[in-house]
Amino acid sequence: MAATALSLSVCIDPKQHQRFRTHLNLTKGLSFLSSRNPLLSLHKLDRYHFNCSLPSSSSTNSVTPAQYYSFLDDPFRGSRFLTNAELEKLKALESFVYIQELESGSLWIRVMRTEEMDLTVGLLALSFAESMFMSLGYEALLRFFVKQYLIERRAVMPHAVTLVGFYREKGGQRGEELAGTVEVCFDKTGASASPPTPRPPKNSPYICNMTVTKQLRRRGIGWHLLKASEELISQLTSSKEVYLHCRMIDEAPFNMYTKSGYKVVQTDSIFILLTLQRRKHLMCKKLPVFNSYPESDMSDSDEVLPS
Repeated sequence: MAATALSLSVCIDPKQHQRFRTHLNLTKGLSFLSSRNPLLSLHKLDRYHFNCSLPSSSSTNSVTPAQYYSFLDDPFRGSRFLTNAELEKLKALESFVYIQELESGSLWIRVMRTEEMDLTVGLLALSFAESMFMSLGYEALLRFFVKQYLIERRAVMPHAVTLVGFYREKGGQRGEELAGTVEVCFDKTGASASPPTPRPPKNSPYICNMTVTKQLRRRGIGWHLLKASEELISQLTSSKEVYLHCRMIDEAPFNMYTKSGYKVVQTDSIFILLTLQRRKHLMCKKLPVFNSYPESDMSDSDEVLPS
């Protein structure tokens, strides 16, 4: 997908293993998850196949009692005391569902649940391996680092959250399948300790680590992951300036962000190449007080995604 440089970095240098925190530097200082993270063929994810049931309604952001999920009981949430304001936001995350009927099928986006973490890890790890031209021999190592990152990010909810999208094709024989994922940071508490350059304001909402399953691209899924992220930001924060990163080489994601209203505010110096990183744009969009999204054709934008 295209969107922002990942807040994850992975370090494969054996001397650095003991110093791992939440970043992934695949090579020394190399940032991981950029604006484009193509995924490997979906059949490689078959072992992570996950079945779920889509709600019958396609126009509501509320879930039925059978779908209700409590993040207070999440084993990865930690024991941090939550304020009343945080509890209210956590409840909003529990009930958030973004549903969209696409021309080719149905898309359902909501907050990732504990039992879906390994599925999401597999998607991200395969995406990172391909985008970094890494041997699949590193997949197990990538999965380890990605899972540690997701667990750490889970502990800062409701200040940051990972969304997952499930897709069901019209008339398809298979059930729902993982279509993509995206991370949303709402404020300074949820911001990464070491964000990619150019660095966004820490107290502003930030969208990153977006990925669309390779075989499900060009269906508008990336566009709707972005739209769902913006809708959630509008519901949970007062800040209307949203930031994301896009690698300069990722033309399709850049076009999608531009059409969505994002503008370049800063670009990496050419000297960033000395650290073996791709140059990135920092882009910003000012959300309207009342969001209304044009039903534009964004089916080609999915070639973009993950960042």
